Amino acid sequence: MTIKMNTYRKIALVGISVFIGSLLIFATSINSVKTLFHEGTAQYFPVNVDFAGEKTPLNISDVRERFERELLVNANLDASTLLIIKRANRSFPIIEPILAKNGVPDDFKYLAVIESGLVNVVSPAGAKGVWQFMPETAKEKGMEISESVDERYHLEKATEAACKYLIDAKAKFGNWTLAAASYNGGMTGVNKQIEIQKVTNYYDLLLNDETSRYVFRILALKEIMKNPAKYGFTFTNQELYENIPTRKLEIDSSITDLASFALAQGINYKILKIHNPWLRDKKLVNPTKKKYIIEIPTKGY
Repeated sequence: MTIKMNTYRKIALVGISVFIGSLLIFATSINSVKTLFHEGTAQYFPVNVDFAGEKTPLNISDVRERFERELLVNANLDASTLLIIKRANRSFPIIEPILAKNGVPDDFKYLAVIESGLVNVVSPAGAKGVWQFMPETAKEKGMEISESVDERYHLEKATEAACKYLIDAKAKFGNWTLAAASYNGGMTGVNKQIEIQKVTNYYDLLLNDETSRYVFRILALKEIMKNPAKYGFTFTNQELYENIPTRKLEIDSSITDLASFALAQGINYKILKIHNPWLRDKKLVNPTKKKYIIEIPTKGY
């Protein structure tokens, strides 16, 4: 009995030690971020900030304060910001070339970051996907929305649609910063405030709280994601999420049972939906014989 009790005590002590060690590691990782700001922001605060090459006037007191607020908040959202950095390794290689092809500045990939965290979320208002399109706007920009298909969940097509919106907004407002703000506040809403307030610069406008913070959130995530170690986020390349290789299968007919279809392709229903989130039903209804591209992972899924 004494031997058994001693053994149990040893096991319990080892377990407690491991638990305490884990807590210390976790606390250290959190404090590594927070220490940056407890020691003062001066040495970490960037000297120059811009969005799409358009300078942010940090010499204006409220502009500097609003930027610093978002920088502090997002640098201290330890788990959330780290997950975004990990996902960006998977999403940015898809988003970046589409932005470049359409002549949209690379900085707009950070707009997708603050819209969704680079995951297919649904807002309370009904916006969906990484780029958070409402149904009407999505259809206006050429995306299909039906019972079995919702291309707001198709990253490439949603990015193309976002480019169309942003190009139109740039043409309307004359600069990319207001184009970005309008992605949140709407072209009509932003233009109304420009007319009322008689200014044409985002940083001079008094807007609702969400739109007022919007560009600053983009700027903060851009700064942190371009300089993660500076803000206490350390990781190896192996820890980042990667794109899994796929083969593209063209389909121009209906699929009555996606689960059976997936098994015939050597995968299962779950994997099919992960790689093709725009497929929203258990079947694909295609009476017009439209051509769809379905991605089938080739390995490592």
